[in-house]
Amino acid sequence: MPTSRLITALLLAGSLFSAGCSTLPPTGIQPVGNFSLMRYSGNWYEIARLDHSFERGMTDVSAEYSQNSDGSIRVLNRGYDVAGGRWKQAQGRALFNVDPQTASLKVSFFGPFYGGYHVVALDADYRWALVAGNNRNYLWILARERQLPDEVRHTLLQQARSLGFDTSQLIWVSHSRGQP
Repeated sequence: MPTSRLITALLLAGSLFSAGCSTLPPTGIQPVGNFSLMRYSGNWYEIARLDHSFERGMTDVSAEYSQNSDGSIRVLNRGYDVAGGRWKQAQGRALFNVDPQTASLKVSFFGPFYGGYHVVALDADYRWALVAGNNRNYLWILARERQLPDEVRHTLLQQARSLGFDTSQLIWVSHSRGQP
């Protein structure tokens, strides 16, 4: 199967899986308020994630966010597929669930199917973020740099545990390659 078809198939599978799910955050989890898309825009490195099929086996994962002219958000995810020995990327579109000041979004990488993206902790200077999905099976720790200080990692792990996430299952993403 050609790479572009494989990526499309993987994104479709992930989107179909999440299609039956709400795009709202899991019960008991509150998205960040006073959110600024302008400050959040730009490149973020994936520091850790709970495993899921659409990123399995990927290293050097990053996401770039920018605003489209229609007010939606362009999402460009990139990562290195170790087994395939190549870079992959997927472009998506995000919309706010409530309002632009609440960091609760729905993201689609394929057609009308959306999954939740909820920033539940955010550094005051927008240097790191803790992001939840539709349920407690989806969690990401993101940062502007490829590494996080130990004390920040520890604090984010404690916060994730207090929200009911199984942090023992986190995959710590290596960043040994430059971006493509």
